[in-house]
Amino acid sequence: MKHKVILVVLDGLNHDVARHAMGHLQAYVSAGRATLYKLTCELPALSRPLYECILTGVPPIESGIVHNNVSRLSHQRSVFHYAREAGLSTAAAAYHWVSELYNRSPFIAARDRHTEDSDLPIQHGHFYWNDHYPDSHLFADAESLRLRHTPDFLLVHPMNIDDAGHKHGLDSSQYRNSARSADIVLADYLQGWLDAGYQVLVTADHGMNNDRSHNGLLPEEREVPLFVLGDAFSLDPQATPKQTELCGTICQLLGVAHDKPLCQTLLRPAP
Repeated sequence: MKHKVILVVLDGLNHDVARHAMGHLQAYVSAGRATLYKLTCELPALSRPLYECILTGVPPIESGIVHNNVSRLSHQRSVFHYAREAGLSTAAAAYHWVSELYNRSPFIAARDRHTEDSDLPIQHGHFYWNDHYPDSHLFADAESLRLRHTPDFLLVHPMNIDDAGHKHGLDSSQYRNSARSADIVLADYLQGWLDAGYQVLVTADHGMNNDRSHNGLLPEEREVPLFVLGDAFSLDPQATPKQTELCGTICQLLGVAHDKPLCQTLLRPAP
C-alpha cells in the first residue's frame, strides 16, 4: 500500500530532552497513537553528514560527506530520487545544505531559496540559511508547500533547537525551551497532517553536549528521538530502528522501489 509521508528533522534534538520536553508528541504516545524510539546517530555526529545519512541510508564514512564543509551534490540516491523516479511529488522546507545535497550546489539564494522545478529531485522547496530562522516560519513554509502541492514526500527541517544548543549548551533552559517551542508549533499542524493521510516521522540528526557542540561519542550527542505517527506504523515498542534504516523505511511507506535497508518491524504488516 502506498502512503504519503512527512519527515520532520528537528535539528540538534537530544533524545532525553525530546522525551521530557515534547508534551504534545508525548500525548500521542500516551494515547497509544504514536511510539517514541531511541536512535543512535551515525558518526560523525554532524549535521550535513547526517542529513545525507537520514535521506540516503548511507553512513558518512561511506558517503564521503564527512563534515559540514563538504559542499557538493550527493553521490547517493536519496528518498527524493526514489520518489521522483516512481513519478511521485517531492517537497522540502529545510536548511540550504539539503538543497546543496540533492538539487544544486553551491546554493544561490536568489535562484534556490524558492524552488519550483519538476525535473529536480526536490521539486518544490523553501530553503533558508540563517540558523535562527524562526521555526514558526519554517513550519508555515512547509505547510504552504503541502497545501499548494500535496507532495507525496515532504521534508520539514527547522534549526532553532540546534541554534539554542550551540549558544547555551545541552543543560540550559534556552535549549529545553526551544524544544518545547518546536513541539508547540508542531501541534498546530500534526493532526491536520494525519487527517490528510500522511504518515509522520519526527526525528533529529544528532544531539548536543554541554560544550555547546556535537561531533563525538557522548550519549547526549548521539542519542536522538524517533516519534512515528500514522496507521501504517506497527507502534511496536520492541522495534529497534537505526538511523541508516530511515530512508528505506520511508521508501517502503511510499511504495517505491529501492535498495536500502529498512526496519520492517516499524511497519504494520500488509493485510
